Amino acid sequence: MNIGIIGTGNMGSILVEGLIDGNAISPSSIMITNRTKAKAMLLKNKYREIRIGANAEEVAAGSDLVFICVKPLDVYKILDEINPHLGTEKCLISITSPVSTSQIEQKVSCSTVRVIPSITNRALSGVSLITYGKNCNELWREKIDQLITKISVPVYIDDKITRVASDIVSCGPAFFSYLLQCFIQAAVKETEIDKNTATIFASEMIVGLGELIKQGHYTLPSLQEKVCVKGGITGEGIKVLENELGEVFEHLFQATHAKFKEDLDKVELQFSTH
Repeated sequence: MNIGIIGTGNMGSILVEGLIDGNAISPSSIMITNRTKAKAMLLKNKYREIRIGANAEEVAAGSDLVFICVKPLDVYKILDEINPHLGTEKCLISITSPVSTSQIEQKVSCSTVRVIPSITNRALSGVSLITYGKNCNELWREKIDQLITKISVPVYIDDKITRVASDIVSCGPAFFSYLLQCFIQAAVKETEIDKNTATIFASEMIVGLGELIKQGHYTLPSLQEKVCVKGGITGEGIKVLENELGEVFEHLFQATHAKFKEDLDKVELQFSTH
């Protein structure tokens, strides 16, 4: 199976690296392209057998499965360019949340899928969110399942939870990375620990926390209870979090959903006026 990747920015590159390192596909079966060719060359330098297409049309023409890894408002234009090369036997995957499979099916006759990846897929872990188009045939569903399972846990979602699921799975690593950096900076500011040591400690802590949950030793509430001994130091820290976090996460989801609505409206305008 020949796979095409249109757009090798952050997520496009992570998909390429994850699929190759997860032994899902061989570099020689991949053709990539990017508006800025230097970004595509970074992957070519790492995986010599990867082919670089001159443009999106060449990639679509030479691929059985095509990933579109561009910004939401660029998807419509790409679909116009590559549509003549998408026969009914092919499959198209978009990785952007504001563009639905039903909108893509308005433009193309091939099988369609939306796969929202996570940066955690680069470590062959985490979740990928999958929504199959109505017209996606069973053979492609099986092939996509097999492919995505190599780099993550595939989870099938309904359109109505697309944004919140993506907030948790795809945006979550950035949110919690920011919180962890704040945690480290406060430790450095308030105590005599240096930043490098605090970063090592915090990073190893978060990896260990993930392993505890992954291996099923604790749930999140039971883990907190286990560490938070009655009358102890941890409890004093938890009190601060309870008092000062307030509705920060409610506000976070309100902000992401407001931006999502804005993007949905712009995408809908593209698909309804052309």
